[in-house]
Amino acid sequence: MGKNHTSTRQGKKNKIEFRAECAAHVNEDGSKGAHCWICSMAIEYDAPWDDFKNDDRFQRDHIKPVSLYPEFEEDPTNWMPSHAGCNRERSNNSPRVGLAPPSRQWT
Repeated sequence: MGKNHTSTRQGKKNKIEFRAECAAHVNEDGSKGAHCWICSMAIEYDAPWDDFKNDDRFQRDHIKPVSLYPEFEEDPTNWMPSHAGCNRERSNNSPRVGLAPPSRQWT
């Protein structure tokens, strides 16, 4: 958790519930698990949250960074699913502009 984040029982509960909601999301192609809002690729929902070497694990990202907008930290409309690596790379900046989401999984 970043230095700007608070840790409360309700906050931890919110994070767990949001992760479960994202993992249960059904995509247009019928696959389960909401994709990363930054890179549009699948997230590894089975990876433990503390597997710090796995950049593909789930992290709750804040659209408006907590460091700049602390009042939106626990606002569910400010949360998006992301890869830990994408979230770290984005930091408190806007998402990088890139190509549109891929038409299919190519790997």
